Amino acid sequence: MKIRIIAIRKASYPDLMAQYENPIEHTCDVREGQEWISIDGRCPEGMCPSAWGSMREFVEALARGEGNFYDGWMKNPLSAMISCNDGFRPVSFYIEVI
Repeated sequence: MKIRIIAIRKASYPDLMAQYENPIEHTCDVREGQEWISIDGRCPEGMCPSAWGSMREFVEALARGEGNFYDGWMKNPLSAMISCNDGFRPVSFYIEVI
């Protein structure tokens, strides 16, 4: 089964970065609107490993034909909205069966 993953929103918290993060030269390359396709629940090429770790269980469940997470959480029961685990610049991903 094919699952589309779309980067919907990318946030940034400069105040938290200034207070807690060591300076780093390279951060997230994901762009809002960027899309990936997962085939049979596998990690799509080019997907951030950290983001994949946050959404993998949902993508795999949708690929198995499961859905309706948390008893009606999403308007589309064959979808989920998942954020990566970067607390400084989280990206929200919409995942859906296509």
